[in-house]
Amino acid sequence: MSLLVVGLSHRSAPVSVLERAALSADAQVKLLQDTLATEPATEGAVLATCNRIELYADVDKFHAGVAELSTLLAQHSGVGLEELTPHLYVHYEDRAVHHLFSVACGLDSMVVGEGQILGQIKDALATAQELHTAGRLLNDLFQQALRVGKRAHSETGIDRAGQSLVTFGLEQLAAGRAVEAWAKDKKALVIGAGSMSSLAAATLARVGVGEIVIANRTPDRAERLAEILTGGDDTDVLARAVPMDSVPVELTRADIAVSCTGATGLVLTAETVAAAVEGRTGTPAALRETAAGPAGHLAPAGAEDACPLDLSAVQGATGFSVMGEAAVAGMDAATLEQHAAWVDKGTGTVERRDGRRTPVEDAEADAGLIAALAATAATVGRIPERRRPEPVAEAPRPAPVLALLDLAMPRDIDAAVHRLLGVRFVDLETLAEASADAPMAADVDQVRRIVSDEVAAFGAAQRAAHITPTVVALRAMAADVVANEIARLDGRLPDLDDKQRGEITQTVRRVVDKLLHAPTVRVKQLAAEPGGAGYADALRTLFDLDPETVAAVSRAENNTENAKNRGRA
Repeated sequence: MSLLVVGLSHRSAPVSVLERAALSADAQVKLLQDTLATEPATEGAVLATCNRIELYADVDKFHAGVAELSTLLAQHSGVGLEELTPHLYVHYEDRAVHHLFSVACGLDSMVVGEGQILGQIKDALATAQELHTAGRLLNDLFQQALRVGKRAHSETGIDRAGQSLVTFGLEQLAAGRAVEAWAKDKKALVIGAGSMSSLAAATLARVGVGEIVIANRTPDRAERLAEILTGGDDTDVLARAVPMDSVPVELTRADIAVSCTGATGLVLTAETVAAAVEGRTGTPAALRETAAGPAGHLAPAGAEDACPLDLSAVQGATGFSVMGEAAVAGMDAATLEQHAAWVDKGTGTVERRDGRRTPVEDAEADAGLIAALAATAATVGRIPERRRPEPVAEAPRPAPVLALLDLAMPRDIDAAVHRLLGVRFVDLETLAEASADAPMAADVDQVRRIVSDEVAAFGAAQRAAHITPTVVALRAMAADVVANEIARLDGRLPDLDDKQRGEITQTVRRVVDKLLHAPTVRVKQLAAEPGGAGYADALRTLFDLDPETVAAVSRAENNTENAKNRGRA
């Protein structure tokens, strides 16, 4: 076994890197195909979720395998190898098995103990089987991971520690209140109709919202989900489907909006959300104050001429928003545009839109920031997200009129909405920060013991399976020897009747079986122990077995096992 996994997750990379590295379904297929086309890999599978991207492979060379898999992840994710490498982790052989089993049990999830990962592992295996990139090793590994995950959830209380990202996100939106009390009779908008969006809709129905509107680019899927929600016996929620272009209107009616689509650009811009808040309150949506100074109302992007950021061009890039980039830089959109004007025009003191004036030295200091932002935008097409500025003292905010939950990777909702008064916003980055302080259940230790036991059992089974083709080839050779000797006996004793010939044949076979039984049983036991891989080589040497015969037996067993696994998946 030479199992290798190379990947990145919420534990190793910031959300901004994860969302840029996210793989579409087509990209995953191409990644698997290219993985098998490389020299070190003979099997491959991709586990891609909202907070992890992992490439599993059976390789014959460790260092070459790490280099090749890392390069392939960079090529297909669109993130440069130099930028991606610091965030990658590598696990090999037993450590790789331990990692996947831990993932299957929810120990490596953003929300410890969540069970959604089991479905995602099953989907990863099904894709690899459909593309014929999963051989015996990965079939056995992923099938066993599913069994280990189910065992952990059935034998321990890990479910008490874990919950879905949807539930955890709603808890963050409820801000300390019971989710059921907070959500009761609210109107919800769910954008998307995939597995995560469907889970979000079902969870919202279960916690007591009064109405759910489903918006999706494929109307049939949205209508089907609405029918399922309406027809459920355990809730009395009203559900209906709408086209995607109805989202701005529906947002003005919604109290809660959850978005999880496969879109590569923003689904909800800050301007759209601001318009929805204004539609609900009747007053323009204002921004919170930041360390950069008081914030004004939302300003149209690209209002300044000759801006070095070329706002009109850059804003069209995937995922770019002037408000979003202003938010992560700690300033409002108007200030960002004004800084751009300072850089371009070289003015020492300029009139801000809020009537204040800024000294030359402040403008020059800010010019460096804007120049850096402009250079980055010109290179990668957008300004990478930075950590939000530290919170500053501010006036009490009014109660939120709109709660937004973004579970998409890359993000669906503009990061700038977190600064809009009247909006409570939770995304994957927020959940990662909140989950870091979440208490661990006592059952986690029990799950860890289960994982350790299962890793040892899987390793023993794989090592024992490794010697099986050699044992089969040995018994086949012994059967040939018996057949040849019986044929020779027939030539020397042609007068033997059938009964006599049968008794002699049976006796010879029993002798051979008894001689081989103890050694073959014992060699399987020894091979299952750590360091037992050399027993197969010793057996082949002692009995002068043809390596090609052993390989042929191994291929036949792999084909049979793969067919069975495809039927079970």
